[in-house]
Amino acid sequence: MKYELPELPYANDALEPAISARTIEFHYGKHEKAYIDNLNRLIKGTEFEDMELEDIIAKADGALFNNASQAWNHIFYFFTFAPDGASEPKGELRKAIDRDFGGFDNFKQAFVDAGVGLFGSGWVWLSHDEQGKLFITQGKNAENPIRDGLTPILTFDVWEHAYYLDYQNRRADALNQLWNIVDWEVVESRYK
Repeated sequence: MKYELPELPYANDALEPAISARTIEFHYGKHEKAYIDNLNRLIKGTEFEDMELEDIIAKADGALFNNASQAWNHIFYFFTFAPDGASEPKGELRKAIDRDFGGFDNFKQAFVDAGVGLFGSGWVWLSHDEQGKLFITQGKNAENPIRDGLTPILTFDVWEHAYYLDYQNRRADALNQLWNIVDWEVVESRYK
């Protein structure tokens, strides 16, 4: 199987000012494309060649894991956003957020704090277990909650290339701006 860079469902400038067109061009157009190209090169002729990306993430190590997970993480990240985001979750997800974090504002603060508190590069995740309990976790480098048996439903990228062109070293500002473009319908669909 050959993996391809999926076309984003919005124009490169559609998420401004939260994420600039220039950041999309570099982050998605170059960084993500490189992960997918490397993934295709690394799986060719191996037992992983016809596996789904989630299965590669669960079983691979080293460079193959890093490129497979980063390819998956970035697609998951970029397809969470919409130019007309900024609504709040509803339904079962909202009930779970209120139950597990004491309210939506508490959740957002804890999520941003986890992202800011991650030393170096990586991801902050909102995931759930088989019972629907929500967890905020940090993932260094390419780490993904799939390997821990959790189902990811939201992530913010805290690698510097995700925000440096727009925010320089102001990671908290960058993460807080992402709330304005989260498409909660997408996130809720991942929770069901």
